[in-house]
Amino acid sequence: MSEIIYGNLIAEKYRLKIRDEVARLKASTGKSPALDVVIVGEDPASQIYVRNKEKAAVEAGIRSTVHRLPAETTQTEILTLIEELNLDPEVNGILVQLPLPKKINAPAVVEAVFPSKDVDGFHPVNLGRLMTGERGMIPCTPKGCLKLIKEVREDLTGLSAVVVGRSTIVGKPMAQLLLNENCTVTTAHSKTKNLAEVCRRADVLVVAAGRPRFITDDMVKEGAIVIDVGINRLENGKLCGDVDFESVLPKCAALTPVPKGVGPMTVTMLLDNTVEAFCRQNVIERNL
Repeated sequence: MSEIIYGNLIAEKYRLKIRDEVARLKASTGKSPALDVVIVGEDPASQIYVRNKEKAAVEAGIRSTVHRLPAETTQTEILTLIEELNLDPEVNGILVQLPLPKKINAPAVVEAVFPSKDVDGFHPVNLGRLMTGERGMIPCTPKGCLKLIKEVREDLTGLSAVVVGRSTIVGKPMAQLLLNENCTVTTAHSKTKNLAEVCRRADVLVVAAGRPRFITDDMVKEGAIVIDVGINRLENGKLCGDVDFESVLPKCAALTPVPKGVGPMTVTMLLDNTVEAFCRQNVIERNL
């Protein structure tokens, strides 16, 4: 029987562990991990995301400060704020909410954050550490996806994995994480030939294509673990993923729904990265 991987329930389990860990850290050090979020402009989706992150942080006992800047804020002003946060020993994690206004050079802003405080895991230094297998901050969505996969199967050694999508936020780091788990990994994208055939080889299929219901049952191997990273709003207002949930579910071993799948794990891994940053900055070994 196919399993629905409810990321919201798994995320809640992890958040309880994080809350307990934060309480122990506060009791032993007198300090709580601190997350500072920078948001520029009034993008409605970004505002919702930031509120959700702030709420989750507070519930976990993490001190959260949101710096809400107007859309006309200059790049120099943003970089000045980030420099202040970098140098503030009371700030453990810095998150710059994307997207930024078009006039802002987003890569330059992301790279301005100290890698040790880059809880999004987007800094080139952290992406490089992921590539070389060194310890660094791991991007939140791929990190959450891997935890969901391992809820179904702990040892992924030797499995065939396909990642549909090659963004630096999800696709590329996801492929590297699976490679680090000893999978044989294929990264598929819009230029891939015979995509259905490529996907059908996957024991683990992670889809981040940005196309609603793109992956159908004829593209999925019997018994595969399928992780749907996509979130799309249809004309009727309903949300759906990049996987055609109804047709694919009976064929696979496990599948994440949309919503209540990957999304809650992304926010949870942000909290985990903030605690990780706090522990590294204070030379504390995490008891995971």
